Formats: sequence, C-alpha cells, structure tokens
Amino acid sequence: MSVSEMFAALQGALGQDQDIREEIRKVVQALEQTAREILTLLQGVHQGPGFQHIPKKCQKAREHFATVRTQMESLKTKFPADQYYRFHEHWRFVLQRLVFLAAFVVYLESETLVTREAVAEILGIEADRERGFHLDIEDYLSGVLALASELARLAVNSVTAGDYSRPLRISTFINELDSGFRLLNLKNDSLRKRYDGLKYDVKKIEEVVYDLSIRGLNKEATVGAGGEK
Repeated sequence: MSVSEMFAALQGALGQDQDIREEIRKVVQALEQTAREILTLLQGVHQGPGFQHIPKKCQKAREHFATVRTQMESLKTKFPADQYYRFHEHWRFVLQRLVFLAAFVVYLESETLVTREAVAEILGIEADRERGFHLDIEDYLSGVLALASELARLAVNSVTAGDYSRPLRISTFINELDSGFRLLNLKNDSLRKRYDGLKYDVKKIEEVVYDLSIRGLNKEATVGAGGEK
C-alpha cells in the first residue's frame, strides 16, 4: 500500500468518526433542550405559590422524562456499543444535569435520595456498565451534588414562603448526604472539586436553621411537623 493510499484510508476512518460525533451531537442537543424544559418547570417550586403545586410539577416533570427515555434510545444507536467511554464526553454534562433533575423530582416527592438504579430507570438506561449504555457512578454522584446546591436554595426560599419545617428536614437530609460522601475516597479531580462545594451548601443551610432558632420559629416548625405526622 502506498503512502497516499494509507492516508486515504485514515481519512476515511476520521470521516466516519466525525459522522458519529455529529449524530451524537444532534441527539445531545435535543436532550439538553428537554433538560432545560424540566429545569424551568421545577424552578417554579422556589416561588411562594409553587410549594402548593409540587405534586403537579413533579408529575409534569415525569412526563418530560418519557421524552428523555425516547431520546436516550436514539442516542444508543449512534455509536458502537463497546465505545461508550470514547464518546462519553459528548453527553456527560447533560447526563449529570438529568441525574440532578431526576434526583430533585424524587426528593420533592418523597424527601429521599434516589438510587443510581432508580435514576437509570427514570432515564431509560442501564445501571450496570456490562449491559451497555449506562449511568456512570461519577455522573450519578455529580448529579447528587448538584441536588445539594438546589436544596440549599430551597431551604432559603422555604423560609420566605413561610414554610419553617422544610429547612429543618433539608438540613437533616444534607447532613446525611455529607456523611455519605465522607465515606468515599474521591480521586476524580472534577468530582472532588464539586464535593468540596458541598460544605458551603451545608453551611448555608445551617445558617438558615440557626436563624429560625434565633427567631424561635424552629419550635413552631417542629410542632407543625409533629402534627403532620
């Protein structure tokens, strides 16, 4: 084979690779649009009246996740199944965003932490990497850390809306989350930096709880929560 033939073959391989990346990019753009729609919907819970409509907003968000699952099925067909990590960077960010959104919906519904397996089911992908297109552990953890930041914001807005018990529950949840992350030996630089930000979320929520205590509203919140149970 001549040099020109060799490089012609290489160009053909590069062209095929570029075609794959372009097809992936189109689907990822659609996923990003759906993620923005879900985020816009859920941001409504931060408004005063939004607390009264949390169940309805979560239901609508679940409907949007049906679209996500369809888009994920399309994405799976755009590249060879054994080359997941070769193209992973193309969808890593949007997948982390979708993990966060799924985790936020589950928290709003039940005030619990969604499992990686449950997120994978919501998104229509696998939890086990051996089964193909899957939810990478680090992508799951990144999404959970984004949830912590959102809940810190929710704690502040809860007080503004007159819901004094929610910040106490968020504080308990975030502290449990922090304890869980402390069990991990994080070596990924990006994930480690995000985890370092969790301490600021913990501090922000503690300040909210402290303010409620100073104002005597924590007792009212505790009594109210006890009455609900």
